[in-house]
Amino acid sequence: MQIGAWKHTMSTLTCVLMFLFIGSSSFAQETSSGRNDTLSVPIIIVGQDTMTYAELQGVYVWGKMTPEQREKYRKWTRLRNAVYVTYPYARKASLIFIDINEHLANIPDPKQRKAYIRSREKELKKEFGDPLTKLSVYQGKILMKLINRQTKNTCYEIIREYKGGASAQFWQSIAWLFGSSLKQHYNPNDEDAEMEPIVQEVMRMYHDS
Repeated sequence: MQIGAWKHTMSTLTCVLMFLFIGSSSFAQETSSGRNDTLSVPIIIVGQDTMTYAELQGVYVWGKMTPEQREKYRKWTRLRNAVYVTYPYARKASLIFIDINEHLANIPDPKQRKAYIRSREKELKKEFGDPLTKLSVYQGKILMKLINRQTKNTCYEIIREYKGGASAQFWQSIAWLFGSSLKQHYNPNDEDAEMEPIVQEVMRMYHDS
């Protein structure tokens, strides 16, 4: 092939390649941003800026607890379990005390009042005696706090009201031997602040207000 003819062929080939390149680029632009090829994407407006956004799946991250965090979690779990176990008893106790007081309001005679209280006491022992003896000392403390929360009275005041001061003092001495007290109050804004959300959680199960 002569040099002139070879140059002419290469020039022609170069033009063809340039045409193909430019043509394919134009085609790519049309397919990516043409009127009939627009993709709808979610947008979000932040201030005066509009931008696309996407919702990603949640990612769970677990970190190793410090000894202090592990101990705090252990105590919280113990407290939560105790509330779940004892709240039904405190709730039932509140209903029982309301019922007893309504009946006592219609019994003026002291002997009849004592007889009625003894009969109710037998019923309560039969229904709750066995389950309550299985509670741990810690669960017993939580139960007394919850009874105070539900009835607005301490266990000491309740026993004194129905059984007399001597009986209340006797059982207070027994509780003291186990490192507890019948005079425990429930303080949701102070020492029992961590317990209150758990109680609210359990109350929703009973639809209590």
